[in-house]
Amino acid sequence: TGAKMTRGSDVWLNTPRRPKEASGTSGMKAAMNGVLNCSILDGWWPEAVRDGLNGWDIGGGFISPDPKVQDDHDRDALYDVLLGKVIPTYYDDHAGWIEMMRRSILDTREPFSVHRMLREYVEGMYARQPADGGLLADDVQFAVVVIDTDGLALARPLVDHVHVHIH
Repeated sequence: TGAKMTRGSDVWLNTPRRPKEASGTSGMKAAMNGVLNCSILDGWWPEAVRDGLNGWDIGGGFISPDPKVQDDHDRDALYDVLLGKVIPTYYDDHAGWIEMMRRSILDTREPFSVHRMLREYVEGMYARQPADGGLLADDVQFAVVVIDTDGLALARPLVDHVHVHIH
């Protein structure tokens, strides 16, 4: 579904009600493929956005405990961004749009990649120094869990041994 949604998209518009953004993986995928995000500052987007350089921030992080005030603010901010930034850039600054697409790819491909996530996971969970009695990174084994037809989880090694090189 994600592939179909991002193909041919120029803008990934994301307007969740804070803090209801799940994780933002579709927006990440879009950004890594040059689709420009235009989003409320929730989920992953506050870490990634460089407003006007690799996408757009809607609403500047404004938060109100009153849902009506929040919705009114976000609606007005959305129109401001679309009419004042997105549409003029798309129609009047083709070179600027292409540069933003390039920045979107460069700014997201490593910081939001599975490679980075796994590296941090291994470093934080498994790659402790041997002096503390923990595992060395080279001792880590990865497995895939398969659910059989009876609903029983079976762990199967992906490979016999994995060497993890942490940079």
